[in-house]
Amino acid sequence: MLRILLLGAAALALLAVAVLLGVAIGETRLAPATVFQVLANQLLGARYPVDPIDQGIVWNYRLARALVAASCGAGLAISGVILQSLLRNALAEPYLLGISAGASTGAVLVSVAGLGAGAVSMTTGAFFGAVCAFALVALLAHAAGSGGLRNGAQIVLAGIAGSQLFNALTSLIITKSGSAEQARGIMFWLLGNLSGVRWSDTLLTAGVALAGMAVCAWHARALDAFTFGTESAAALGVPVRRLQLVLLLAAALITAVMVSIVGAIGFVGLVIPHAARFIVGVRHRRLIPVSALMGAVFLIAADVISRTLIPGQVLPIGVITALVGAPVFAAILLRGRGGRV
Repeated sequence: MLRILLLGAAALALLAVAVLLGVAIGETRLAPATVFQVLANQLLGARYPVDPIDQGIVWNYRLARALVAASCGAGLAISGVILQSLLRNALAEPYLLGISAGASTGAVLVSVAGLGAGAVSMTTGAFFGAVCAFALVALLAHAAGSGGLRNGAQIVLAGIAGSQLFNALTSLIITKSGSAEQARGIMFWLLGNLSGVRWSDTLLTAGVALAGMAVCAWHARALDAFTFGTESAAALGVPVRRLQLVLLLAAALITAVMVSIVGAIGFVGLVIPHAARFIVGVRHRRLIPVSALMGAVFLIAADVISRTLIPGQVLPIGVITALVGAPVFAAILLRGRGGRV
């Protein structure tokens, strides 16, 4: 028990350090003392004299941005754990399986094409887009051969086709419905953009990430059973169909909420679960919290790099995650050569 408490405290400390670095480092140089004074004023009720502009940068921009990045990184990593475990495929992740592309299409239909006439939120549109995308992917995989959700390789191949379809639909909607300036802004958002996040986004993303983590932790033993296949899981008494539905919808909801706020960020759900397995093994009781922590720290670091790599310019965060994720993706492909991926 003491060991678990110590590990938990160390994990929280690491996350706190990452958030502090995300707050302290940015486009505008601020003295560390200024950062700590702003945080002390807001969190502890101190009365340090701080410039209002500096206070706005630290509290309303950088801290909210760092917390959203942490929540999105954790959520996407958890989605990757779910999909890789259920499909028994090392390359499964929300971006590859079309969930991110479908969520992007749903979000763009609401925000650009005006679907729902203001009665439907972007998050709702993204969620239904993600569900429709994965339903299409599952149908394609089932039509391509027997096995349905049990055939992970066909799910991934169908996901690639679904991603291309929904990406094309997203581009078509933006091109036909928006002005040139609006299209440029939306395309930048689709590549991953944390610039417009607010404190309300922080509460939503953190709540969804924590709920997703709780769902996964509750079904950790069932996810361990899925590692050996659906037949073995059923033999161990796991309600396979119900669990698949619950966990796949959880992955779709997590992805939909994150995409609706920060855009489609690829490779987080692919890279982080593999890195976590390398550290703690395949038991989901340890894999789930470690993946969430690594995803949070990774996306905070990627956000800091995106803001500081080119002076005076903020890069889409998806560009940074892809620069890291693409070589890892290639390494996984090479590792799987000559055997089942």
